[in-house]
Amino acid sequence: MAIKAGLVGLPNVGKSTLFNALTKSQVPAENYPFCTIDPHLAITFVPDPRLQKLLQLFNSQKIIPATVSFVDIAGLVKGAASGEGLGNQFLTHIRDVNLILHVLRCFQDTNITNTRDSIDPVSDYEIIMAELMLKDLEMVAKRIDKVNSLVRKAQGSPAERKENERELALLQKIQTALNASDVTAVRSLVHQAGTLTSCSELLSAKEFLVIANISEQELENDAYKQNPAYQTLVTRFGIENVAAVAAKTEGEISQLPDEEAHEFMAMLGMKERGLDTIIQKTYAKLGLITFFTCGPKEIHAWPIKKGITIRQAAGEIHSDLERGFICAEIFNYADLVSAGSEAKVKEIGKMRTEGQDYIVQDGDIVHVKFAV
Repeated sequence: MAIKAGLVGLPNVGKSTLFNALTKSQVPAENYPFCTIDPHLAITFVPDPRLQKLLQLFNSQKIIPATVSFVDIAGLVKGAASGEGLGNQFLTHIRDVNLILHVLRCFQDTNITNTRDSIDPVSDYEIIMAELMLKDLEMVAKRIDKVNSLVRKAQGSPAERKENERELALLQKIQTALNASDVTAVRSLVHQAGTLTSCSELLSAKEFLVIANISEQELENDAYKQNPAYQTLVTRFGIENVAAVAAKTEGEISQLPDEEAHEFMAMLGMKERGLDTIIQKTYAKLGLITFFTCGPKEIHAWPIKKGITIRQAAGEIHSDLERGFICAEIFNYADLVSAGSEAKVKEIGKMRTEGQDYIVQDGDIVHVKFAV
């Protein structure tokens, strides 16, 4: 499945620098606002130590990791919803992503232009959210007018009329929540809306992760945890929704060979790469798990939404597998590592045949049988 996360923030907070590090690409990252105008898209691998172990156990030729697409969206400014700073087109770009990564500046550096008077990441976040909600209000108002017209005319079947009335009631509640700047209420109402397209497209209701961009000096021994700006983000959003990263440093590390990168990290006192944390949290925030197909040619990691059936998961591999699904042989990575080989897994009864309604678990290794 396509997974797309968009990096969003005010100008000069480190979005393009972080994007370059995440994807090892070379988007311009100059020291002036609106350096990025068009959104840049690149794909990066989801770190998964299980892949190397599977490569060894199956003696495969290669691995194909799960991937996440990252979009570097130009810096927003106050007034973006009304067109300030080319804001309208930037807001449209946000609509296309599954997850918003709010990149917030938590460092002081007189050499890097700050478009705000002070370092205040919560205020920066609120400016972005205000613009997203203003854009949502515009969209909701247009949809209310259209649905209200349908309700007044009582067009369609009884079921369609009932659905129109339900949508109108929800949209009016969402409009009230948006006017009150109540993001929590908006997200709750969108969740209630289920599959209503008009509600699912709201920018302010998208899943999000906060990226605290810290300085290199704060990496050693996790000194950034004492950074007041970082602490305010954790207090506001919860530790599970915040990832700390020194974007400039991560960019430098991403250009080094693996051995030199590890040496550099050790010198800085880094326990793990901030980028890996961002990718893993992105994966988790979107409710994704991984299943594997394994053989002598390749080990392939497949990202899917948690809770889907094996038949649906087979469709991620190829539509023919879902259409002609018969059954699947399944065992889990943990059982394979414990047993030591696929043959041993089968011998001890940990390999089983499952029908189309089986719910895939993280780490499942599957072989689909089908006929078309």
